[in-house]
Amino acid sequence: MTLTDVDLLSMQEVRILLHKATKAQKIYRDFSQEQIDKVCQAIADAGVANSKKLAKMAQEETGFGNWQDKTLKNIFASKTVNERYKNLKTVGIIDENVENKTVDMAVPVGVVAGLIPSTNPTSSVFYKSIIALKAGNAIVFSPHPNAKKCILEAIKIANEAAIKAGAPEGLISGMTILSLEGTDELMGNKETKMIIATGGGAMVHAAYSSGTPAIGVGPGNGSAYIERSADPALAVKRIMDSETFDNGTICASEQSIIVERSNKDAVHEELVKQGAYFLDNDEKDKLSKFLLRSDNTMNPQIVGKSADRLAKMADIKIPTGTKVLIAPDYSNNIGQNNPYSREKLTPILAYYEVEDCKEAASVTQKLLMNEGAGHTAILHSENQEVIREYSSLVPASRVIVNSPGALGGIGATTCLNPALTLGCGAIGGSSLSDNVGPMNLLNIKHIAVGKCELEDVRKQSGMNNVSEGLEDNRQQLIDELVKQVLEKIQ
Repeated sequence: MTLTDVDLLSMQEVRILLHKATKAQKIYRDFSQEQIDKVCQAIADAGVANSKKLAKMAQEETGFGNWQDKTLKNIFASKTVNERYKNLKTVGIIDENVENKTVDMAVPVGVVAGLIPSTNPTSSVFYKSIIALKAGNAIVFSPHPNAKKCILEAIKIANEAAIKAGAPEGLISGMTILSLEGTDELMGNKETKMIIATGGGAMVHAAYSSGTPAIGVGPGNGSAYIERSADPALAVKRIMDSETFDNGTICASEQSIIVERSNKDAVHEELVKQGAYFLDNDEKDKLSKFLLRSDNTMNPQIVGKSADRLAKMADIKIPTGTKVLIAPDYSNNIGQNNPYSREKLTPILAYYEVEDCKEAASVTQKLLMNEGAGHTAILHSENQEVIREYSSLVPASRVIVNSPGALGGIGATTCLNPALTLGCGAIGGSSLSDNVGPMNLLNIKHIAVGKCELEDVRKQSGMNNVSEGLEDNRQQLIDELVKQVLEKIQ
C-alpha cells in the first residue's frame, strides 16, 4: 500500500526517524565523555563555518530580521554554547560526597523532540543539538513550516558534522514532511522521552498536553524600567541595541519602556537622539491595525521588520534613520486587545511613565501577567536597593540589569547560561525557570550508602522506647480479645 495523505506520510516519517534515533542513542549512550565532547565540538565548528550561509537562508526564507545579526546568533548558539559546557561532566559519575557516602550519576533521557521556531531557526538547531548530545541524547527536530528549508539545511550540517566526529547515524534528524499530525506523533510517541519546545503558547501547551515530559517556554513581554539613578544615554543605547538586534526577534527583547516622571525628559531626549520616533495617537491607531489578526494573535507579517518597513505598511511618515517606533500609553490600557502591551518581536515599544520603583514594578507585573508571565524583565539602575526591591516584586524568572534585554537574557552580555530556550517557571506554565542547558536534559541517579540503623533513627528522634510501647499495646489487645471470647463461651 502506498500512502498519499500528507498527515499519514508525516506520521510514518516520524516513526522511522524515532526508530533510527532510538537505535543510535543506544550506541551513543555508551560513549565516553571525551567522545561526546568531540562530537559537540564538531557540531559547534560546523555551525560557525556555516553561520553566514545559514543566516542568509533564514532571512530570505522567513523575512525576519537581518542576516548579519543572524550570523552572530548562529555563532553564539554554536561556539558560545559549546564553550560554556565543554568542560561540564555529563557522563558517568558527575558528583561524589565521600563524607556523606553519596554518588550522583548522569543518565541520558534518550530521544529528545526539538520544536524549532521561525524567529531563531538555524541557531536553535545548533543550540538544541549541542545541549541534547552533550547530555548523551539523540534529537529529532520538528521545523517550523515557514523556515523549513533553512532549518533542514542546519540539521543536515549538524548531523554530518556529528557523524564525521564518530556519532552513529540517526542521532540528529528532522521531519521533512510537515504536518500538525506528524508533530503530535513526534511529541506523543513512546520512543520520545522528552520534548524541548520553543515558540508560541499554543505549541507549548500542546507539548505539555502530549503525555511526554516537556520543557516548554512561551512568549516574552519584557519591559525596560529606566530608574532615576541610571545614565539615560547608556540605558537608551542598550535598549536600542537590543531592540534593533535582528529587528527584535529574540523573546527576551524589550517590548516596552517604563520611565520615571523625574527622568522622562532626559530619557525622551535620548530616545529621539538615538533614533526612536514617538507615534502620535493617529499614527498609533494606524499601526495597531497591522499588529493583531482577527483571532487576536500577533500578525507574523510585522515580526522582525525594520521600523521603516513597519511605517510603510501603516502609511506613516517617519524621519530617515528611525530605528524604533515608540507608542506612548497608560497602564490602565494594558490588555489582550491592546497590541502595544503584548509581545511584538519587532522594533515597536510601548512607553509608560511612573512615579517610582513600586509603581514601575506594578506596571511590569501587569504587563507580564497580560502576556509573558515568568519570562524576563529589564532594569537600568545604579541603586542596589532598587535593583533588589524591583527584582523581588516582578513575576520574571530573569531580571536583566544594565544590559540589553535580548542579549542579556540569552547569556550573551551576562553570565547567565547561554541559551535560546528560556524557562518561565511555574507562573508562566513552564516546568523550569532556567536558561535551558545539558543538565536539564539528563536524569541524575542518586546512590546513597546507609549511615545508620533503625534503632539509631529512633534514638535520634527521641523515640528509643517505642518498641516497649508497641509491646504494651499488643498485650492489651490480646487481653481484650481473650476477654470477649470468654464472655461469648459463658
